[in-house]
Amino acid sequence: MRVAVIGTGYVGLVSGACFSEFGVSVTCVDMDSAKVDQLRRGEMPIYEPGLDALVAANTAAGRLSFTNELAPAVEDADAVFIAVGTPSRRGDGHADLSYVFAAAEEIGLALAKARAGRYTVVVTKSTVPVGTGREVAAILRRVCPTGAFDVASNPEFLREGSAIEDFMRPDRVVIGADSQAARTVMRQLYRPLYLLETPMLFTDIETAELIKYAANAFLATKISFINEIADLCERVGADVQDVAKGIGLDGRIGRKFLHAGPGFGGSCFPKDCRALVRTAREAEANLSIVETVVRVNDARKARMADKIIDACGGTVAGKTIAILGLTFKPNTDDMRDAPSLEILPRLAAAGASIRAFDPEGMGEAQKLLPELTFCRDAYESIEGADALVLLTEWNEFRALDLVRVGCLLAEPLVIDLRNIYQPAEMAAAGLCYVSIGRPPQLHSRRASS
Repeated sequence: MRVAVIGTGYVGLVSGACFSEFGVSVTCVDMDSAKVDQLRRGEMPIYEPGLDALVAANTAAGRLSFTNELAPAVEDADAVFIAVGTPSRRGDGHADLSYVFAAAEEIGLALAKARAGRYTVVVTKSTVPVGTGREVAAILRRVCPTGAFDVASNPEFLREGSAIEDFMRPDRVVIGADSQAARTVMRQLYRPLYLLETPMLFTDIETAELIKYAANAFLATKISFINEIADLCERVGADVQDVAKGIGLDGRIGRKFLHAGPGFGGSCFPKDCRALVRTAREAEANLSIVETVVRVNDARKARMADKIIDACGGTVAGKTIAILGLTFKPNTDDMRDAPSLEILPRLAAAGASIRAFDPEGMGEAQKLLPELTFCRDAYESIEGADALVLLTEWNEFRALDLVRVGCLLAEPLVIDLRNIYQPAEMAAAGLCYVSIGRPPQLHSRRASS
């Protein structure tokens, strides 16, 4: 089979590389010539563990190529995936579909030039609101009225940092298509996953589009729920980690996404929740739970800045704060909607000097947070600081030399917004420790036990 992937962002590049690993001939298309040249040199525009090796192997095998010429790639393809960005629109929070519709227009023009009788499935891989697939089909039919094609929806469920594993061994594959011909092409494309007995859910297009948004909104709800429970734990003397474990062992609830922290970020949850709310309003449906999740998460990030200030004695004016972790989660360089973008400017506005380190995110962070001082490693950022804040749970921050940390800090204060450490080990190292959902009196009891 031959596949064209339009867009070499996170979803497009990972999907294209993984399809080529299935043995499919894949051409990834991007209008940015500099980016195409970069990919041809084997240089990845994003950080995703294992992606560079996967791209290199399949490029060398002749199964994966990159171009800025859309028409030739589309004309020869059995399936064309639209994997362009759908950022939130300013003002109403709805998904900006201009890139999707522009890609559909170009695909239609290319299909009009393809040889007569050639059948193609055009697939929306981008996360799009309900009804987008129908609009894509209308654009294609307008531009290419006699073409032999169908439109399908195939939402992605890739977690940044583990995207390759998620694609190669997914929980499920969701395909929305109205015709048996389109379903046959998509089933053949994902045939390697049948060997793993991966569940394949075939639906109509609208249902597939909504599954993606509903899944992300539900996971975001779990995060906001446990964050509010963490606040209650601090007030009543409970431990949120034990609460999360106690409820997560219930099979109806599950253990995942019950980690209290500074709020969710990234390219999916915030954007998709806002878009889902907008879709519901347009459909005159009530999604008050999701609206509340968005509001709670926004307030959470602002409140974390106050938590840091309170831990520092009520003021950070004239103080130096060390920050470990800037990206919204570990194993990615993605800064989109990261809690750091809300928390750190508030600390700077309150008079703090901020020294930060992130293993992969500092290139983008320097553009977004120019007021920070960026350091070469964790210990350089800590040296002489009045407090250390753990903001992203990178693995290398889970094994800090705590005795060294105590010696480097001007004041022995660690504020852990990811609950990476246990209070007892911090107390043993002589550090004052503030975390999420575990009140100070609980720390002292554990340290003395």
